[in-house]
Amino acid sequence: MTTTSERQAMSIVADFLDRRREDLVDEWCRSPFFGAVSQDADQVARDVGEVLTALRQAIASGEEENPDAEAFSDVRALLTALAGQFDRDDVTAETAVKMTALKRPLLRLWHEDAKGGGRDGDVAGEGALLLAGAVDTLRLVLLTTTLSVVKETVATQREQLTELSTPVILMWDGVLAIPLIGTLDSMRSQVATESLLHAILTHRARVAILDITGVETVDTMVAQHLLKTAQAARLMGAECVISGIRPQIATTMVQLGIELGEVVSKARLADAFKYAINKLGLIVTEDAGAAETGLR
Repeated sequence: MTTTSERQAMSIVADFLDRRREDLVDEWCRSPFFGAVSQDADQVARDVGEVLTALRQAIASGEEENPDAEAFSDVRALLTALAGQFDRDDVTAETAVKMTALKRPLLRLWHEDAKGGGRDGDVAGEGALLLAGAVDTLRLVLLTTTLSVVKETVATQREQLTELSTPVILMWDGVLAIPLIGTLDSMRSQVATESLLHAILTHRARVAILDITGVETVDTMVAQHLLKTAQAARLMGAECVISGIRPQIATTMVQLGIELGEVVSKARLADAFKYAINKLGLIVTEDAGAAETGLR
């Protein structure tokens, strides 16, 4: 519950922010946070004014320590945009330090105003705590919002990298191949399956090759993914062939009791491609002229 003295201090601080708004805008426009990035001076002043308005509203409503307060929510996008203008390495810690520096001119003007107004020490101290706490909350809003944006960016980039790391290759009319590399987690497995099924539909493929030459290990989870992908491809009218099963992987699969069932497996991608060509009813023959010149 807010006491009478606290309500009085909130009212006095709100009045101070109104009366000294012009001085505060001038001071903050030259601060490291607002003035570090070269831009239109009028725009900087508008940005500072918007943040000061949010600060005043939060203090007047007694929510200067609540980062979810409506007043702070109104400037969340602005703070994120301002932080984004700094170097990438400065977006978190360094940016927070620059925002903390806003306290110095704010508190200096507050103490000057309190001294000139003849306010007692208790009111001056209470007001200083309100102002400092509000700036700290602004910093917290900035950090949480910026980190949220960074997290979303990382997730988007990860998804994009996952899609790039699972390309579907059209090897022949009716034959697709998808080389799997590294570790297969649930996200990559889902993206690989979806990409392959979409490509089967687009190219009307009859054979799809899952090449696991670049897969580090094959455990039960990976084997289940391969089998489910093969089953899904079969429902789309295409047969799946697994290639790239190295001796170590074959030994591991036997030890784990993993069985591929009706899914055809080949040791090399070339063998799987040859199988796919034969499956289409085609025969690969050596050109006599190329053989004579040493070409294959």
